[in-house]
Amino acid sequence: MTQAQTAEKNTRTLVGRVVSDKRAKTITVLVERRAKHELYGKIVATSRKYHAHDENGDYHLGDLVEIAEGRPISKTKSWVVTRLVEKARGI
Repeated sequence: MTQAQTAEKNTRTLVGRVVSDKRAKTITVLVERRAKHELYGKIVATSRKYHAHDENGDYHLGDLVEIAEGRPISKTKSWVVTRLVEKARGI
């Protein structure tokens, strides 16, 4: 394996829904995670927002996207959109 392939394997990827696309070249992605509570055993949903780099402005509100960890682009943005999982359904 080359060094590029090993670096590609070690990057974290997450799947989440776009909740904001108002900024230029940046989208906000909400990633929800479900885990069992340590003490009570109940399944609890937790969520976190990530700012991801969208160079061409291809992704819009409601889209399901995959983001990958990358180099820091700004103070709050160190994730890059890798692919569109599902397009938002129109009403």
